Amino acid sequence: MTLRPLAMFAACLFVLACASPAFAQSPPPEPVEDDVDAELKTSVDDPSLQSLDAIVVSGRQPGPGLWKVTRGDRTLWILGTLTPLPRRMEWDTSAIERRLSQSQELLLSPGMTMDADVGFFKGLMLLPTMLKARKNPDGKTLRDLVPAEQYARWAVLKQRYIGSDQGVEEWRPLFAALELYNKAITRSGLRQDAEVAGTVRKIARRNDVKTTDPRLVIKIENPKALLKEFQQETLDDTVCFERTLARIEGDLGVMAQRANAWAQGDTETLRGLQARNTQWSACTAAMTDNAVARKAGMQDIEARVRQRWFEAAEAALARNKTTFALLPVGQLLAPDGYLSLLAAKGYVIEEP
Repeated sequence: MTLRPLAMFAACLFVLACASPAFAQSPPPEPVEDDVDAELKTSVDDPSLQSLDAIVVSGRQPGPGLWKVTRGDRTLWILGTLTPLPRRMEWDTSAIERRLSQSQELLLSPGMTMDADVGFFKGLMLLPTMLKARKNPDGKTLRDLVPAEQYARWAVLKQRYIGSDQGVEEWRPLFAALELYNKAITRSGLRQDAEVAGTVRKIARRNDVKTTDPRLVIKIENPKALLKEFQQETLDDTVCFERTLARIEGDLGVMAQRANAWAQGDTETLRGLQARNTQWSACTAAMTDNAVARKAGMQDIEARVRQRWFEAAEAALARNKTTFALLPVGQLLAPDGYLSLLAAKGYVIEEP
């Protein structure tokens, strides 16, 4: 989901699916810098909030290496993207600029976006409906919907990362989990924004390199009606909720180590720290495996996103001698990820 037009944000029913690293390039907006600094200071001053096993790097870092994919005289350079990353990090983009300036096209990450033909003010009118959609349709609270053991874990984590806000208790488990996850990431000295993709796009513009966005676009004909239907839809999202709790409880320190390895260009460490059993597949399933999602055309979304990217990639390789692409690191390192599929098609893969 692109976050530039507010109307698009209002029209997007599937906020969590769009926020998932598998499907998005633009996560939810972050707090303003002053608020972030205050949160980070609080986490440093309060020992109860210091749950990381790794110190997050800061300052100028070499950044990640590039994967090289070739077949015949055609070359595809791939930069693996990662989220979250260190908040205070600067990375050396000289190698990226050199390869990208020699390319004829930049291919952005795979993803999904929704398109609704609504104007700015109509989008504003949709916001109250969308905000209602994240609440439980029957007035129940989290305590009513999740097992007691999970709620006890939630209460501890909520107090640590969100505080005393009671409004979130009325949210569906999926949306409450996402709010908790985002707050925990911020408090850990990490960030989830699209800085890397934004930097690469600026380099492409500076060097007059064509940019292609391969995201799958799903057209929403009547967003207001669909939002109202979604308000009454029951989601099977307790697995998403539990896995998010587990990720925050057990993986924040590893997230920091992964972020450090990416910043320092340490591919081997990054490979050894790949996330397993993340919450995203369960949360995406909760958003897409329901009647409203099927009505909106969300069936088989992951396969369609992947197919759309491969179509765009092979078209770019056919017309260019050199192409530069962005792909999530997880898709590069996974045994059944995008690199393995490229290798199956006869491409030669060289790691950084």
